[in-house]
Amino acid sequence: MTRVFIAVDLPEEFQDRIREIQSGFEGFRVRPVRSDHVHITLKFLGDVKEPHMSDIANALDNIGGEPFDARIAGVGAFPGSSRARVVWLGAEGKFGALHDRVESALSLFNFKNDRHDYIPHATLARVKHMPVDQKDEFKAVLDGLKDAHVGTMRVDRIQLKKSTLTPEGPIYETLHEAMI
Repeated sequence: MTRVFIAVDLPEEFQDRIREIQSGFEGFRVRPVRSDHVHITLKFLGDVKEPHMSDIANALDNIGGEPFDARIAGVGAFPGSSRARVVWLGAEGKFGALHDRVESALSLFNFKNDRHDYIPHATLARVKHMPVDQKDEFKAVLDGLKDAHVGTMRVDRIQLKKSTLTPEGPIYETLHEAMI
């Protein structure tokens, strides 16, 4: 079994800006995502048997659609700034339509549907624990970054990625890339 997900990688030239934004969270109990691992998840598939990988790749090769431009900007938190568990970077563009096409292409495989409405974002950090006396300061940092701009990018491909969990954090490997 291989733990996999479908994603859109962010361009390498965004990494310095991502690290700059993440530096604003130093001093808080957050675990930043490595800047070269920051991506927009379209669908988490979970553990998949190896024989199914080529079928999934073929399905992704046929999702259709048109490439689009996207704006990567704004920082927020799930479920909200006062109870943050995940710090995210916003993604504006036709990600919702792309997500729907991925869902449709993979419907034959009976993967679980997403529990929530799809909100395109890239995870910047995970909040381990936020002491009560730091909540207001953390919220102020988030508010100060709500309009942070990273850049614009062309979305013309998606990746099938393998995720190997380690004590130091996940290791991602692109198994297949499909053009849209």
